[in-house]
Amino acid sequence: MTLVHGGQLQQVALQYARPIVEWLDLSTGISPSSYPIPSIPTPVWQQLPQPSQSLVKAAKLYYATTNIVATSGSQAVIKQLPTVFKQHVAEQTTVWLPQIGYKEHERAWREQGFTIQQYTHLPTSAQLTAHCIVVVINPNNPTGELFSRNTLLALLDNIQMLKGWLILDEAFMDVVEPSQSIIAHTDNPHLLVLRSVGKFFGLAGIRLGFLSAHQQWLQALETLSSPWEVNGPAQYITEKALMDTQWQQQQLLSLTALSAALELLLMTTFDCPVAGSALFKSIRLDNAPAVYALLCQQGIYVRLCDEQNALRFGIPDQNGLAKLTKVLQLLPK
Repeated sequence: MTLVHGGQLQQVALQYARPIVEWLDLSTGISPSSYPIPSIPTPVWQQLPQPSQSLVKAAKLYYATTNIVATSGSQAVIKQLPTVFKQHVAEQTTVWLPQIGYKEHERAWREQGFTIQQYTHLPTSAQLTAHCIVVVINPNNPTGELFSRNTLLALLDNIQMLKGWLILDEAFMDVVEPSQSIIAHTDNPHLLVLRSVGKFFGLAGIRLGFLSAHQQWLQALETLSSPWEVNGPAQYITEKALMDTQWQQQQLLSLTALSAALELLLMTTFDCPVAGSALFKSIRLDNAPAVYALLCQQGIYVRLCDEQNALRFGIPDQNGLAKLTKVLQLLPK
């Protein structure tokens, strides 16, 4: 199964014969501003990377959990989890996945031969079966749908009674105020939570994320990991970012303001509801592929969603917002 994601600017630039420097890339949910890279000591570059206990301590504070490990990006964990479950769960298992959402989850479970059920609304206790796995993206990408803590804890109770598991992808949770994360409950062996550094901190290139789960799952994942899994500079940078509360507060204020401006622009341009989070905005359009192509022709790269009926816009900075405004004014009414 070939999946098309945002972030493929080189390919799109070739397709539309426009130099990369002329593009505004809004195809991902990555912040337009990133945590400033600190000066990295030479030994961090020279030595083979060891798991950093100071990074884990910083992550425990930032994510408010006692059970967490660093990974080479949450995508790596998405790929590995079906193998972990296949090795450690003997019973027949059905995996529930959102019908609309980040499709790498579905691909990973399908490739390992799991039975897949798709949902548009969270499955009820009447629908769920013994030893089921329910994957929830919260907030959802690209719909922006957000489930409350109470809703998810009730779902976890149902799943636990069925001796199943809840897997939460909270890649975009950093910008949700107040937070609806239930990562603090990962002492429960029926709950696993993924977190991303790339989105809010704007550091997708360092490939570092986290898994919070009961120790039995963290140890199972470790057996599948190669030595030196997470590079040293990435660990060093992330530790600094997680501890810098002043920068985090400013980043949240900035993203909130920029996302509000983008939402207003999209609403007035397309006269339709706007969904999403402070890291992306999505609109449903009957002619989404045509609008996508028109934007590309003007050097604006957004995400054409898998269902071909919606566009997802990453959050632009002030200069990007000005460019996008000019291009949207050129669209045929």
